[in-house]
Amino acid sequence: MSNIIDQAQKIIEANGFKNTITLVKGKLEDVELPIQQFDVIVSEWMGYFLLYESMLDTVLLARDKYLAPGGKMFPDKASIYIAAIEDQEYKEEKINFWDNVYGFDYSCLKEVALREPLVDTVDIKAVVTDPYLLKEINVMTVTKEELAFKAPFELRVTRDDYVHAFLAWFDISFEACHKPVKFSTGPHSQYTHWKQTVFYTIDTMSVVQEDKIKGTLSCAPNERNNRDLDIVIEYELDGADGAIGREAKERIEYKMA
Repeated sequence: MSNIIDQAQKIIEANGFKNTITLVKGKLEDVELPIQQFDVIVSEWMGYFLLYESMLDTVLLARDKYLAPGGKMFPDKASIYIAAIEDQEYKEEKINFWDNVYGFDYSCLKEVALREPLVDTVDIKAVVTDPYLLKEINVMTVTKEELAFKAPFELRVTRDDYVHAFLAWFDISFEACHKPVKFSTGPHSQYTHWKQTVFYTIDTMSVVQEDKIKGTLSCAPNERNNRDLDIVIEYELDGADGAIGREAKERIEYKMA
């Protein structure tokens, strides 16, 4: 257990809040708080791809056990988005690199590398489709079971290009505030430490403007370690011209660990 709470206690006392702020050391699941109901619960629970490390589970436990009737959760809304990107240079460096490692064939590691989502910043210029709202979460009402989901998507291609990966990010909202506040972790926004999540495809798609990439994304906690995520993306290219000679259809299993 981290001892940072001991330093926090010293800061509280040094600033005259000893009788105002109460700290409790321990996991929420294991401790009893000195107050039985709270008007406001604030938590920075978001992980990579929003749900990585399952920190929201504990927040929902706190909500169900301690939030007073009419109480507020901050943040209270979250949304996951998906798009497709051109990323040839980076894919060559991180994935296809294994085909020839200083003259040696390490290609058996290529699939391992491809199935692990990459957390990194992506330039908005790399995005070749409109974004699609994949999943919305209302923290006031969502259940733990609803955090495992399968959602359809349909991406409209905005220019002639190639697709090497799917890109996901999330937005966070504080809608219960007197003046609602929100921020995004997407490639169109200022940098955050959450960055974006890149899912490389096995094959490269050749796309033209007005093509559609249709598919589903499923996400669930890993059975062995619920802090990890098992993510499956299935997709098919629906070409504006019939996609003759450009057919693409895949199912890829990823593990975010």
